[in-house]
Amino acid sequence: MVITCFGHFICHFNMMVFPALVLPLGKQLNLDMAQVLGLCFWMYLLFGLTAFPWGIAADRWGAKPLMILFFLGAGLSGLTAATYIDSPLRFSMALAGVGVFSAIYHPIALGLISKEVRRISMAMGYNGMFGNLGLATAPLLAGILNWFWGPGGVYLTLGALNLIGMGLMIFLPLAESRHEKETGLEGKNGLVGVFLILLVAMMLGGLAYRGATVIMPAYFELKNQWILQAVSGLWAGNLSSNLVATTVISLIYMIGILGQYTGGRVAEHLEPRFSYLVCHALIVPAAFLIAIAQDIPLVALALLYFFFLFGAQPAENTLVARLTPSQFHHSAYGIKFVLTFGVGALAVKLVGGIQTTWGTEAIFQSLGMISMALVAAILLLISRTKPMKPGHQAPSANM
Repeated sequence: MVITCFGHFICHFNMMVFPALVLPLGKQLNLDMAQVLGLCFWMYLLFGLTAFPWGIAADRWGAKPLMILFFLGAGLSGLTAATYIDSPLRFSMALAGVGVFSAIYHPIALGLISKEVRRISMAMGYNGMFGNLGLATAPLLAGILNWFWGPGGVYLTLGALNLIGMGLMIFLPLAESRHEKETGLEGKNGLVGVFLILLVAMMLGGLAYRGATVIMPAYFELKNQWILQAVSGLWAGNLSSNLVATTVISLIYMIGILGQYTGGRVAEHLEPRFSYLVCHALIVPAAFLIAIAQDIPLVALALLYFFFLFGAQPAENTLVARLTPSQFHHSAYGIKFVLTFGVGALAVKLVGGIQTTWGTEAIFQSLGMISMALVAAILLLISRTKPMKPGHQAPSANM
């Protein structure tokens, strides 16, 4: 769990540094917001699309060499991004490298947890907490480093942290059991259709997740002017609006750690299908209200939005484990992240297009409609499966 938790921290740190730099990069490169968002498209797309082949590779060759490659490749890509920070094309290509190598983490680590840990939901919750710690640290550290050294200093730090992770992988043991549990889809081909419904739900969740996280730092910088003025009045120095916005985002993502823990506990003791449904149902009104809120109400609504968005993840990962045989868990999680992060990368284009055409406020209205479709998919999933008991019993299809 030490390796998987640290890796989860680094993986999300890698992917969440960029949103905190949208406006500073725009000023440095003389680009508008939609153009800056376009620089990260390939990073987020490849982060999702390459997850499945990485999962197949792990099912064949094991986890440790791929985890070493994750840290090494992402680290070198981060250093390259820092080197070419003033060249939009080369910088975008380096970001794509960060995405490709960071994609290794999820199918490998979640496959390990689902096969090696008995209390799957709780373990997913703990692992998710460290992912949220990466989410929370990334905008805060990026805001501080950007304040002192600009975006280049941010990506130098990103590269160094990944290379430290490679050192940990080399010196710490990573045991993999050869015992395979006969669970999930094996011998239950009727569940294939149910798993496909779950994939649709996870794809919609990926759109909501990526859309919200990629725009939120810039959204806060534009919509929290009262908070910015209040904080600046208490600070003698020249405090940047970017630093204030990224600090608030970091605090919100820290609350997401509590969401992951709570989601893990609930999914372990109650029906994972229904905990999954309730979390996403509560996201819908929060998304629509964020579209019209600003300052303190906006922060409060964002806290609720991300608490339940992250709180749904342990139940979602438990459902993936329940609906697939353990010998294919790496590949199954690979398929999941192709949809959640690969298709979810389209949210970058979606957000940019909505912002250009209808304005910033329309972004969260659109994310609210996506969450409504996600709730409908979960209801369909529930209607096609029989009740699941807490623990490790596989569900049966009601077909």
